[in-house]
Amino acid sequence: MQPEDLIGHELRQAAEDGRDPGPALRTWLAAGGRPAPARAGASAVPAAPELRALAGRLLDGLAALPVPSAAAEPTAWPALRATWPASPPPPARAEAEPGLQRRLEAAWLGRAVGCVLGKPVEKLPLEGIRALARAAGNWPLDDWFTARGVPADVLAAHPWNRRSAPTSLAENIDGAPEDDDLDHPLLGLLLLRRHGKGFTTADLGRLWLDELPAGRTFTAERVAYRNLLQGLEPPLTATRHNPFREWIGALIRADVHGWTNPADPAAAAEQAWRDATLTHTANGVYAALFIAAATAEAAGGRADVHGALRAGLGVVPPGSRLAEAVRFGIRAAREESGPTRPECGFERVVDRLHARYGHYHWVHAVPNTALIAAALTHADGDFTHSVCRAVSGGWDTDSNGATAGSIAGLLAGSPERIPERWTAPLRNRLATTVAGFDGVGFDTLAHLTAQEATRS
Repeated sequence: MQPEDLIGHELRQAAEDGRDPGPALRTWLAAGGRPAPARAGASAVPAAPELRALAGRLLDGLAALPVPSAAAEPTAWPALRATWPASPPPPARAEAEPGLQRRLEAAWLGRAVGCVLGKPVEKLPLEGIRALARAAGNWPLDDWFTARGVPADVLAAHPWNRRSAPTSLAENIDGAPEDDDLDHPLLGLLLLRRHGKGFTTADLGRLWLDELPAGRTFTAERVAYRNLLQGLEPPLTATRHNPFREWIGALIRADVHGWTNPADPAAAAEQAWRDATLTHTANGVYAALFIAAATAEAAGGRADVHGALRAGLGVVPPGSRLAEAVRFGIRAAREESGPTRPECGFERVVDRLHARYGHYHWVHAVPNTALIAAALTHADGDFTHSVCRAVSGGWDTDSNGATAGSIAGLLAGSPERIPERWTAPLRNRLATTVAGFDGVGFDTLAHLTAQEATRS
């Protein structure tokens, strides 16, 4: 959160959206500034006051530069909506049919499964994920990660995520542990229960201040939280000293908007836009719209995974970096699949994605959304393959597993169609610090979500 840590990320963001970071970078390095922390957290040693002040000035200067990509990558709703092709009339109001609630329970369960699967290897490089799974005889990935039977030297070379290992390995999973990838859907559900589908972006900001502990926020969400406390209002909350505004945070909040607008991708996307613009801009917003629309299509109960992904792309500006990456991910998955390809074909898909998008930060929305789309395409609707491919691709493993699991759960149609080895360890129990939800069951969450889906 300190300017000396934010400036390095903003310099990378400037290069990605076409601004020239060169003068600011040279000034920063000449003054003794350091690059941003590579994986997470703050610099080990705080900067001197004069260096911190310089970082703040450089952040302001970079923000004032024109953004060449803005025309193809708008954030304002009218300009963004104008990039969509003509859309059909919205579907009739969703009915409270039993199938919807069963699909939603499978979606909540699938999201939790994918999240927990990815937690122990979050922040690990791709080679570490592969080494740990291979050492356990679990490659291509097909089951929970485990330390059982893994040689000590492999564990030492690729240590599990420190916070997640005690709750997210096969030998210790006992209910779904707390995670921001599960907290935010709960907050989204709470938002809809309090304000309905007509909520405003400011409503979400107030809800966070009331219900979300600051220590449970990360990257763009933490910056926006700080900006709210400083009296800023949306959309400034998303832009003031926020180099994370195109990262994955809005995407992980998007499922609930798809769940509550079954078969209506356009409505889901508009709802997700009001949520996402509290914290994100451009490609960070598009990732949320893509997932909300794809999820809505899947929630209708009639689409296959490929139709869901097409619906997602239909609400993303076609000239954006995110649309290009998603199209590439889908194309790569198709080219590396089929009866002539061995099971490990997805490994080649991942290698192609990392070769093309590896210059992005591992939490950026562009590579992660491309990976989710590739995993779902390659898995062709199979639940286990969907979550395992998403996690095995690296980058933001728990977020990608959660999102893939949500969509694959909807496509499965009911909890019984998700293999028991995934659902049984979760014990129909979710831990969270979101008030009123700690220990809640996924069946209860499905009931509450179905109520919001059918509420006008």
